Amino acid sequence: MTTIKVGDLSVNRLGFGAMRVIDNDDIWGEPSDRGHALKVLRRVVELGVNFIDTAESYGPHTDEGLIAEALHPYPKGLVIATKCGLARPKPSRWDDDCRPEKLRKDLEGSLKRLKLERIDLYQLHTVDRKVPLEVSVGTLADMQREGKVRHIGLSNVSVKELERARKIVPIVSVQNRYSLADRGSEDVLRHCEQHGIAFLPWYPLGDGSALRLAKVKKLAEKLKASPAQMAIAWLLKKSPVMLPIPGTNSLAHLEENVAAAKLQLSKEDFAALG
Repeated sequence: MTTIKVGDLSVNRLGFGAMRVIDNDDIWGEPSDRGHALKVLRRVVELGVNFIDTAESYGPHTDEGLIAEALHPYPKGLVIATKCGLARPKPSRWDDDCRPEKLRKDLEGSLKRLKLERIDLYQLHTVDRKVPLEVSVGTLADMQREGKVRHIGLSNVSVKELERARKIVPIVSVQNRYSLADRGSEDVLRHCEQHGIAFLPWYPLGDGSALRLAKVKKLAEKLKASPAQMAIAWLLKKSPVMLPIPGTNSLAHLEENVAAAKLQLSKEDFAALG
């Protein structure tokens, strides 16, 4: 795989989103088969992926614990990114909560569960309308100065919010929803390109509708690949700051997704996907 810079960290350009190893719709509690979930996480690293994204809200807390159980002590060069700022009072709830005290509690919990002394990439999961963004980002900056956070990222932000945050502390990554079928964050992607900020598209395969498009199926057949591989290869071709993080609880889908990094779309193939 080719590599990309996230701050001063160099990682392979195809990462892994660990949320889906908890294989239920609410991302709540334990995976249906814990042993299988651990196998998936170990296989991620075996395949050469060295960037894993998670969040304290996945489970909540379960996902981080699974990563540590599967991979600690961590292999050299593995970057684990996690997120803070969401509350999970019950399975159906994902509540914004970016109060300083909540963010500090999130960080201490993540450090303990992941068995780390410092988080390589700590991301604000959302913008809490009840808390000024400057207060939330300022708290992350304080934790960075304390040596508990190496780099800071944002998630689900606009260009204006990104710029407000960058006035407080360097931002090395943005994680927004983006895919072949959903380009609502195109302006944020372009802004990240201009400023050398890594862009992590979440939901990179969308709801599956893009994979059923005739043009995607046609190109997949031509290149002897799957529609999902086309969608990932398109993201990698789309921008040099793109760091896709497709996630799955399936070993077969994991192998398929990682193999997409080897696909080289020509200009004509890329244009055919639109």
